Amino acid sequence: EAAGKFYADVFGWQVQQMPEMNYATFEAEGGPEGGFNPLSEENPAGTVTVYIETDDIEATLAKITAKGGKVVHSKAEIPGYGWFAIFSDPTGNKVGLYTATPK
Repeated sequence: EAAGKFYADVFGWQVQQMPEMNYATFEAEGGPEGGFNPLSEENPAGTVTVYIETDDIEATLAKITAKGGKVVHSKAEIPGYGWFAIFSDPTGNKVGLYTATPK
């Protein structure tokens, strides 16, 4: 909640808390959009995960592994929102993939 309030106050973002998922989303006028992951062993303070939207997570993960990346978290559903996965690039950076549920 503290991070969401900070960014709302500084940048004027609209922040929506999702307590059932321990998550918050943000939306700025004209973009960008994103979310805040809860702190955990996988997401300690000081880390930021960038998510790239893709139409086909499985196909994108196949390309990633073919080019030397590694799957860190396989495709998982975010009920009511879509799916995500996390990979690491060949230099070790963790990056997320996201596919929204069709509306």
